[in-house]
Amino acid sequence: MSNAQLTAKHIPYIQRAMRCANPSAKELFLIMEEKRSNLSVAIDVTTKEELLFLAKALAPHVCTIKTHIDMITNFDIHLLLELQDLSHKHRYLVIEDRKFADIGKTSKSQYEGGMYKISNWAHLVTAHSTPGPGVIEGLRKTGLQLGRGMVLLAEMSSQGSLATGQYTEATIQMAQQYSDFVIGFISQHRIVEEPYFIHMTPGVSLSENSGDFRQQYRTPEEAICRDGCDLIIVGSSIINAADPVAAAREHQQAGWEAYEKRLGS
Repeated sequence: MSNAQLTAKHIPYIQRAMRCANPSAKELFLIMEEKRSNLSVAIDVTTKEELLFLAKALAPHVCTIKTHIDMITNFDIHLLLELQDLSHKHRYLVIEDRKFADIGKTSKSQYEGGMYKISNWAHLVTAHSTPGPGVIEGLRKTGLQLGRGMVLLAEMSSQGSLATGQYTEATIQMAQQYSDFVIGFISQHRIVEEPYFIHMTPGVSLSENSGDFRQQYRTPEEAICRDGCDLIIVGSSIINAADPVAAAREHQQAGWEAYEKRLGS
């Protein structure tokens, strides 16, 4: 296959990094290549002790961790400082899965202020495109100058999701308009061919076909080879495993093998 015929999913991460305008997107591709990992672990826990333990223990196997900081019952500023230190020391990015979904002014205030001050420590944040481009513009005004990025929810892995059709198409158009800040999508399959957009996909597991509350699962190979996604997001199959580190290692290996298989196809 010639370079002219290559689609984004057949271009190595290292080459895609060179096409990114956003520094966090470039850094993520470089980390994926360096650590041979396209695994993000969703650390959905309720105490800072659990979050920090898993963020450190799983660090060798991940390119990102995904947090819900507002689930932490004993939150304090020291947690954020330790998260920053761990991500720098162990070379991964932190995604705060805030799913911003308000007008730009409100989203900006939620991003940079309040008790969490998300823009200070999260390399990436998620957002719905339902409010229109204002939510991107509000976050972008603060995040771009800090070298941050955002990920738009284009599709979801839950049964009955309304994130389909026209919603997904409108999300793509917004991402293309603000590609200096929007680094990619939460999606179930590859939805665009621009190589600088990263497709992150939830609902991935080596062992489960369905979960609580209508969650649907696919294997890493299905997500990466069949559906063309770039990064797999795994939650309960790792953090609730008897040995989370071993489970993370297995998912990392499966994800990377699927990526190498895709490159060779």
